[in-house]
Amino acid sequence: MQSIKNLLFNRVVLVALSILIQLTTIIIIIWRFSNYFVLFDVIFTIVSILAVLYILNSRSDPAYKIAWIIPIMIFPIFGGLFYLMVGGTGLSSRMKKRMSQITDKMKECLSQNQETLDFLQQDSNVAYNQGKYIEKYTLCPVYDNSSTEFLPSGEEFFKELIKELKAAKKYIFLEFFIIEEGVMWNTILDVLKDKAKNGIDVRVIYDDVGCMFKLPVGYNRKMEQAGIKCCVFNPFIPVLSLRLNNRDHRKIAVIDGNTAFTGGVNIGDEYINERERFGHWRDCAIKIKGTAVWSLTVMFLSMWTFLRKTKEDYSKFMPASPDNKSECYGYVQPFDDSPLDDEHVSEAVYLNLINQAEKYIYIETPYLIADNKMMVALSLAAKRGVDVRILTPGIPDKDYAFAVTQSSYEELLESGVSIYQYTPGFNHGKTFVVDDDYAVVGTINLDYRSLYLHFECGVWMYKTKSVGQVKSSTLKAFEASEKITLEHIRNISKLRRILGRVLRIFAPLM
Repeated sequence: MQSIKNLLFNRVVLVALSILIQLTTIIIIIWRFSNYFVLFDVIFTIVSILAVLYILNSRSDPAYKIAWIIPIMIFPIFGGLFYLMVGGTGLSSRMKKRMSQITDKMKECLSQNQETLDFLQQDSNVAYNQGKYIEKYTLCPVYDNSSTEFLPSGEEFFKELIKELKAAKKYIFLEFFIIEEGVMWNTILDVLKDKAKNGIDVRVIYDDVGCMFKLPVGYNRKMEQAGIKCCVFNPFIPVLSLRLNNRDHRKIAVIDGNTAFTGGVNIGDEYINERERFGHWRDCAIKIKGTAVWSLTVMFLSMWTFLRKTKEDYSKFMPASPDNKSECYGYVQPFDDSPLDDEHVSEAVYLNLINQAEKYIYIETPYLIADNKMMVALSLAAKRGVDVRILTPGIPDKDYAFAVTQSSYEELLESGVSIYQYTPGFNHGKTFVVDDDYAVVGTINLDYRSLYLHFECGVWMYKTKSVGQVKSSTLKAFEASEKITLEHIRNISKLRRILGRVLRIFAPLM
């Protein structure tokens, strides 16, 4: 009886029921009025036509436009109205205005060292153009005095994170899409509580939708009581709204301004294989030391002050210049990407790497739900002789996402792209490595939500030691994976292949 009661009053169940009731009410109202008043049919049809015209003339990705136009044309009475409620690809004008302070603070606190750019240009004009683009559109500088270490598993990330957290002397900033109670979080939480008791400034941000199934309601208040300052990004309200579209998918850990981490690893036991969900969980992260940590510090603080609606002197969190020149090789550029503007930085970074590759492109992604631009770029790279290899999961976490991922295989394979499915389990890593010179490690999936709708972050690297570490890790993963062939794809049942192609049309809405 208690388990049934818990289920009935579970937050997810209540939210689902609330939205279902709203949808049902809207449909009934429209249906009832449409039966008695031709005027309402005309009004809602006009709304749908206007919605289609707006979509066609917007700057949205063509795939997103098609995904909305089809249901609107099929259901003109409901489609247009539903698009107005939940179809926005970005934040409302009011929210954008409020969140502009994030950009303002980043502009105020981050500045590019021109000497670093000059040295980069002397080394490679291609790398210079890429770094300059990222700096212009994210305000995040290129650094040449920071070291990076690639961590090829969630277990390694966890080990390094705990070590750095225990060594914290001034502050700890954590920002994660998912936090789930268990061995990993409980271990981290014990350290955070101890540090908070000893006067260390400890702050945590988590995404409400990301943690909906993971944390109880009001968990942020529980942490505040333990001395840990906590903010929840975009708290979920069970009302049909486009606010649901934009989530904080970033994973950032900053310790004392001297060390930072980012990558694919969330805080949950499956990420460190303490709990098995989809076979062996493959993930990764990047550890940064040096002045490049400042960019990730400012990313966190700008989000924090927005959520708290407070003003803060960021300069007090800037450490003295680290003396680690001997450990520094190459160039490092942490960057963020947000739905605040129409500049899709992550996609541009990926496309530039693909288009400029001469020898090889090795990619790891949990979801290969690429739009036409990305598919064409990958195909053309393979056709011009570049060794293009992509690692996807062998055991998926979402069947519909895997069906869409597999629906992309045939076109890529016919172009000469090699695709590997990670046989031991689920690959959650998000990495690019190109020509032994470039690598990107971050939170950015090859899907519509990451590239267009979510707050994301990554680290672009040129000629750092970690570029070789990323390559080595990915090559080992290929060896443990199944190489997919056209015969393999054609042996998939026709029903599943058709389903994948249908879902692919609507992938931008998922």
